Amino acid sequence: MIERIELRPGYSISRVIKGGWQLSEGHSQINYHDPIRDMEAFVASGINTFDCADIYTGVEELIGNYIRKETKRGTLDPNLKVLTKFVPDYNQLPSINKRYVESIIDRSLMRLGLERLDMVQFAWWTYDIPGWVETALWLQELQSAGKIDLISSTNFNTAATAEIIDAGVDLATVQVQYSLLDHRPQKSLIKLCQKYDTQLLCYGTVAGGFLSERWLGQPEPITELENRSLVKYKLMIEEIGGWGHFQELLRLLNKIASKHGTTLTNIATRYILDKPQVAGVIIGARNAAHIEANLTLSHIELTSQDRDEIDSFLSKVGQPPGDVFDIERDKKGKHGRIMRYNLNQK
Repeated sequence: MIERIELRPGYSISRVIKGGWQLSEGHSQINYHDPIRDMEAFVASGINTFDCADIYTGVEELIGNYIRKETKRGTLDPNLKVLTKFVPDYNQLPSINKRYVESIIDRSLMRLGLERLDMVQFAWWTYDIPGWVETALWLQELQSAGKIDLISSTNFNTAATAEIIDAGVDLATVQVQYSLLDHRPQKSLIKLCQKYDTQLLCYGTVAGGFLSERWLGQPEPITELENRSLVKYKLMIEEIGGWGHFQELLRLLNKIASKHGTTLTNIATRYILDKPQVAGVIIGARNAAHIEANLTLSHIELTSQDRDEIDSFLSKVGQPPGDVFDIERDKKGKHGRIMRYNLNQK
């Protein structure tokens, strides 16, 4: 059984969420032979919450095709939730108005074939350009008009999240990067979320696949990595102190995994799932091959000794500086230089 959690009365999601970024055009050179069949397999397993975005090229349309197919057959899971995003381009931020916001929401409704979006998670690239609070209020107006169920945010730090909440917007969730390599949410964001019943949806929990047996005992890669996701998380490995510390972490996770009869990937995921305010983790599954492993997450119960050993290791290594996503906003920094800030531009 896949664990579920209620975000708001009558609104529940699976705590393992199928991510959509890996399905977007241009993410990598991998061909996805039948993504709709994979969606069917995920839903059948109980993983019936999908994460996507307006900027994930082709993904809203793919999920929309799945919804239309299942609706036509009369087999659409009534508990299916599609969590999409509104991510305006960096260059668009100075000129955003309500009309533009509504046009993007209407486009997502059309792509997904829905009368109301289950959730809209919105992002804002830089705090140097004001407008994120006004945008949240415009989304709230569209929520009142019946076009959106829940409003959430993506990659806002604690101060900006507090501004949105103080303006009267009920943020059901905040989507943030949170893993054994990046525990910035613990600095202050989680405390704020506890105060306002806002939950965390976590991406990067397995660091693009770095937190897996595949990398245990392997030398540090010196050739070009296969996708931007790995490039990003390789930088996070550097933030904890480098490849040596990373291998030490993998060995520790592997030892704990052996005791529980599971994978080190599942231990890394379970550790984050057990953290305060964490509603779910977004898995970047390219296909349905890893469903069985994800199904075992619910059966893993980390002991206090397991958590103490992991916490002890984390206390001795570095971590990314600043609050959530702050270093990624610095276009001149090593984390910002690899970002693409105008994702709607072809």
